Amino acid sequence: MDQVSPKIEVEYAQSAAIATLTDEKILDEADIHGLEESIMPLIESPGNINLVLDFSNVKFMTSAVLGLLIRISRKIYESQGQMKLCGINPKIKEIFKITRLDRVFDIHTDRYEAIRSLD
Repeated sequence: MDQVSPKIEVEYAQSAAIATLTDEKILDEADIHGLEESIMPLIESPGNINLVLDFSNVKFMTSAVLGLLIRISRKIYESQGQMKLCGINPKIKEIFKITRLDRVFDIHTDRYEAIRSLD
């Protein structure tokens, strides 16, 4: 696994890039900007990209992360790719439900389920 500075670890399986968020807390603008700078190179490659974002390590995050996820998903879908989320803490998942983003994002229990759901 490669450690990508500053906020994710990336590995590749089948036809997907799996980005595991390594921080327990994503709370300030610098964290979100760092996360964006780490993820965007993964999805800007030519062709369709399948991205699995693994939130297993994240215990707290600001709602601004949701905006970043929307921007990332829009870019992926424009290139005919897919984005799956997994490992989301139940308290954070509640934020997705309140904002109804659980209907927008494809959320799975773990990375293996997310990878299997790629078509």
